[in-house]
Amino acid sequence: MRRAARFAWTVLCGSVVLGGFTSTDLNAGPGPKETKVDFNRDVRPILAASCYACHGPDKNKRKAKLRLDDRDVAFAWQRGKRRAIVPGDLKASALVGRITTEDEDERMPPVDSGKSLSTAEVETLRRWISQGAQWSEHWAYVRPKRSAAPDVPEGLLDGPDGVRMRNDIDRFILARVAKEGLSPSREADRVTLLRRLSFDLTGLPPTTAEVDAFLADGAADAYERQVERLLESPHYGERMAIFWLDLVRFADTRGYHSDNPRNVTPYRDYVVKSFNANLSFDRFTVEQLAGDLLPEPTVWQRVATCYTKLNQTTEEGGAQPKEYEAMNAADRVRNVSVVFMGATLGCAQCHEHKFDPYPSRDFYSLAAFFADIQESSIGDRDKGIRVPNLEQEEAYAEVEKKIAVLRKEIASPPESLSAAVAESQRKWEKTVGNAKPPRLGPWYVIGPFPSSDLNKAFAHAFAPEKEIDLEKKYEGGKLAWKERKDFVDGKVHSLTGSNCATYLYRTIESDTAGTLSVSLGSDDGFRIWVNGVDVLSKNVGRGVAPDQDRATLPLEAGKNAVLMKITNGGGGYGFYFRPLSKDGIPAAVREVLAKDVGSRSADERGRLAAYYGKIAPQLAGKRAELAKVEARLGEIQKGYPYCLVAKSGSPRTVRVLLRGDWLDESGEVVEPAIPGYFGVLETGGKRASRLDLARWLVSKDNPLTARVFVNRLWKLFFGVGISKRLDDIGAMGEPPVHPELLDWLAVGFVESGWDVKHMVRLLVTSATYRQTSVPSNVHVERDPYNRLLARQSRWRNDAEVVRDNALAISGLLSRRIGGSSVRPYQPAGYWVHLNFPKRRWTSDKGDDAYRRGLYTWWQRSFLHPSLMAFDAPNREECTAERPRSNIPQQALVLLNDPTYVEAARIFAGRIVAHGGAEPGERVRWAFREATSRVPDDDELKILLSLYERHRASYTAAADSAALLLKTGQAPTPAGLDQIELAAWTSVARTILNLHETVTRN
Repeated sequence: MRRAARFAWTVLCGSVVLGGFTSTDLNAGPGPKETKVDFNRDVRPILAASCYACHGPDKNKRKAKLRLDDRDVAFAWQRGKRRAIVPGDLKASALVGRITTEDEDERMPPVDSGKSLSTAEVETLRRWISQGAQWSEHWAYVRPKRSAAPDVPEGLLDGPDGVRMRNDIDRFILARVAKEGLSPSREADRVTLLRRLSFDLTGLPPTTAEVDAFLADGAADAYERQVERLLESPHYGERMAIFWLDLVRFADTRGYHSDNPRNVTPYRDYVVKSFNANLSFDRFTVEQLAGDLLPEPTVWQRVATCYTKLNQTTEEGGAQPKEYEAMNAADRVRNVSVVFMGATLGCAQCHEHKFDPYPSRDFYSLAAFFADIQESSIGDRDKGIRVPNLEQEEAYAEVEKKIAVLRKEIASPPESLSAAVAESQRKWEKTVGNAKPPRLGPWYVIGPFPSSDLNKAFAHAFAPEKEIDLEKKYEGGKLAWKERKDFVDGKVHSLTGSNCATYLYRTIESDTAGTLSVSLGSDDGFRIWVNGVDVLSKNVGRGVAPDQDRATLPLEAGKNAVLMKITNGGGGYGFYFRPLSKDGIPAAVREVLAKDVGSRSADERGRLAAYYGKIAPQLAGKRAELAKVEARLGEIQKGYPYCLVAKSGSPRTVRVLLRGDWLDESGEVVEPAIPGYFGVLETGGKRASRLDLARWLVSKDNPLTARVFVNRLWKLFFGVGISKRLDDIGAMGEPPVHPELLDWLAVGFVESGWDVKHMVRLLVTSATYRQTSVPSNVHVERDPYNRLLARQSRWRNDAEVVRDNALAISGLLSRRIGGSSVRPYQPAGYWVHLNFPKRRWTSDKGDDAYRRGLYTWWQRSFLHPSLMAFDAPNREECTAERPRSNIPQQALVLLNDPTYVEAARIFAGRIVAHGGAEPGERVRWAFREATSRVPDDDELKILLSLYERHRASYTAAADSAALLLKTGQAPTPAGLDQIELAAWTSVARTILNLHETVTRN
């Protein structure tokens, strides 16, 4: 049989060992020189797949009381004179007889089970028993140990093609490669290395300038410095966030029923921020599961608990609360167990787990940890808390810095002003004692104005037409003064009306410059200007009451204009405005003024100077600037989005639901507990909390979390995990190809302080990572799926990265970090079936149209079609690994989606403007911008031919050129020939569609 035909037959039958690998699980099994059968690697997967359904953990489905997942039972079980497994004795082992018999009624697995053992699997079981049936506990449930890195043959440490060992990762890989009779690959060229690093660490291509700088850097640590540069990039957090958001099923919508929006985007910012700041993974875990339970949690620690609110919810009127309470609990158990434990506890919702040691009680005990979260299981209207996104947080911090500088300049005037201010203060001190208290003029009204035009009045604010008529009825209602006994000397001012704003104006006369402290109350929002300076912007919303807020009004000598805007969203207004001092000077300052100048202490002199700085005429400009900057803080805060967070309260009762039936309440009540296989939590007799669960997950007593995370990191940088199943490291998962290496990494991760960047750095600086991905014929034949890592792997970039890459090459990409979700181009009518309410997709304009794919609006029921074409998940459930398909629709998206056509059009403008004067130069420039290398002669010839053909085509059909150049909202550069630009757009579309452009090599 020919080699290709034999290989195809092997793949179809799954029963032949080829080159040391079994095609059934693609796991590296015993090689040509390795005959010892390993229980975890070779035997347990066979038993789990074919035997555990009837002879495994599920006591309700167990046949003949035989357990093949439990060594003691398997070795002791006896029928007649034969035991199931007798180490070293094939004839005495009933298992061997039952899997080899020709009698269909006796053969195991039963014919009607739909399962069967291949010839290779039968032989593996026979060899294992004949070799002594050595048993091992499941590899994932044993605490990892960090064994010493193996010795490597001297000839493999360095080779003619470069260094083959740069850290201990390489020792593990090289030792296995040598044992398999293979040779490692040479190091990739520098261009490929930098592109690989850039995509892996930031999800963006390197710029041509970055490539040139790396190529010109002859330092021994040039590569390592590129690693550090990219790890410090703010885009590193965005790249890492893509895989994490898949895991936690982050989406902008509820999922069930009408799939309406919900407030979760700040959580995405938290994830980006955490990866960028290199928050330790144990802290990252604790904050997401229980940040609200930490002592004095910060806003971002509370935002982290949005993780617990990312499950699918419903607003359907006829839904049953108890049913969705059970669904919410199950969703959380499934997600927590997969994300942090790599365990499929969801299988235990309705019955005992058939493959792993998780009874149903474990499922519901884990669900009980989340029973304290206060929520409505149907139609939850909780908006969450107000929190800044990353942009707003940065803006707020910048404004705070400006405020600190201005306050310092006012408290300690610059040298050029200090003498004048001091002289002015001396004069003020002599006259202030004779000053009369500020005199408040009557209120005038302007408005009300409807909510659609709240800012219309500002131009007229200081030109009131007449004094308020207490009896007059205005468009928004009636203005009236009412006495309130709970106010010592003030009156309540009330108006009626809704959805409108009223401006109130009065003058305050003061004999000297100073301040007037006033007490304010409002059941709505108010804003105050003094002499045109914004001094207060606040939304109180607590009902009118004394001293809800206070404001300091800066007064100039003479007449001061005070404008107050009251806004109302419904019902009536209520507010008051009451002076708290008779002359505007605080009592503490007046005490100092009453003392003789010579008897004042340094502290008193400083207190007096600080007060005068607030009223000194020479500093009026600084004060006005400070007031404007302080008002900016209020404006930023007004734009803060809401975020759903966990709110703890009295826990709900949690029962074991028999068969998962939420209507059956006969099951036992359970308390929060970790899976019993791993022991019990010590909580001092208190009910275990989410915080206890989180701390256990990242404790030395849990063997799973560190393994699971480093295995996923390995997949990010090598294409497939050391254990391929990223969502299941239980009995049905895949034993690790390099088990000692996986444990070495897991222990190292914990010992590093759960330092994620440390682990990433370790992986990408290894010689294993730096290998070329171009395989040799021997590699393809012996290791087609590259599990031994004798070379690097290559794969198409994730959906978001494919789009980001095209936008980056074109020059359109917005590199803003964080913020709300955005809506790029999407086909009209795609949302036609979204109901309750009906919705239409409106594409964003300007910068938001070109944000990174990470920020695209994630509608669970109608995922953005461009992302879906490249295998992005809808995030209804945890996605530990995206599939990677290769289908014609992807080429059609790259060629025809408006995002990519527009990117090609703008890229074409850059080609014409910067690529040189003649077509050959332009092709070389464009090709290098997109792929970081110069095209070879054949590639150049093909692209030049394409340019000539399309230029001729558009010359004959100018209307087609004009139509092409209208795609997208970005303006076409003025002064360019449309035919020429359209032809280069065709070239740009082709380059953006190249396999090399969208592939991480």
